[in-house]
Amino acid sequence: MRKVLEQQSYKTCLSNLFSPLSPLFHLSKLKIEECRFMKSKKRPLWLTWANYDLKGPDVQIMYKNGDDLRQDMLTLQILQVMDNIWQAEGLDFRMNAYLCMATDLNQGMIEVVSPAQTLADIQVWHKNSAFDKKAVFEWLKKQHPDEKSLDEAVEEFLLSCAGYCVATYVLGIGDRHNDNIMVKTSGQLFHIDFGHFLGNFKSKFNIKRERVPFVLTTHFIYVITRGNTKPSNATRFQDLCEKAYIILRRRFPLLWSLFNMMVSCGIPQLSSPKDALYLHESLVPHLSEENALAHFRAKYTEALKGSWKTTINFFVHIKNK
Repeated sequence: MRKVLEQQSYKTCLSNLFSPLSPLFHLSKLKIEECRFMKSKKRPLWLTWANYDLKGPDVQIMYKNGDDLRQDMLTLQILQVMDNIWQAEGLDFRMNAYLCMATDLNQGMIEVVSPAQTLADIQVWHKNSAFDKKAVFEWLKKQHPDEKSLDEAVEEFLLSCAGYCVATYVLGIGDRHNDNIMVKTSGQLFHIDFGHFLGNFKSKFNIKRERVPFVLTTHFIYVITRGNTKPSNATRFQDLCEKAYIILRRRFPLLWSLFNMMVSCGIPQLSSPKDALYLHESLVPHLSEENALAHFRAKYTEALKGSWKTTINFFVHIKNK
């Protein structure tokens, strides 16, 4: 691969251009020595460019061949819409709707968010175990040795975790293992890989892998409460989740319309208006706001109490890597 990229014709074509994902990013020289094929099943190609702005960070793009990214595009755009809705209400959940573009039916490009690590890599780094709830917090402490910086990272984690808990529940995002959840060194949590949504959960031997409404493990609560030193943060976190949910529920007609407009696009898991009915299950527009809040609180409790189920899934995923 590098021999091909070393050819002058490739160097010329792939230098001094604007990113196909966003014209905001001006790409300078392709850093061939940092380009590589990833180890995952479809062997995506990791490409790194020097930033045309000498003070800016490198720009990294992952090219994928063999994956239909239209569903990822739609999900990320809906996440951006949700973020706009929340921000209009004065709530910033530090969402990270990274850039994604499908260039063909089974080809496309994804923005690489860095510096960040998957939850699985963090758990392997910390005692090689999915069961130690201190893993993420210890990793953040390593990134932020001073107390003030650590407090800021915990706040970033708290806000982003609340936003993604609500968003992934409302959209019925599946396949939430620990390689599909990432944490930036800043503390910002975000989800990746949206190949399953609207309640299309994966199963094996007729057993659903997703056995909780959304991912909220003891690892997350340990960070949110700053290593159990700020237990009041747990209450604040739940309050934020409830506010985020109610705000989205009030905008149900908009979200419902956006999904229905995409029915004709040929996305496998959104091929008819019936597929979008999942939003009725998650946002319960037929209930009063009081009953809808009770509905979400029950889901929140279920996710928290079912944390052990998610942790077992994390453990199995690490062992199968």
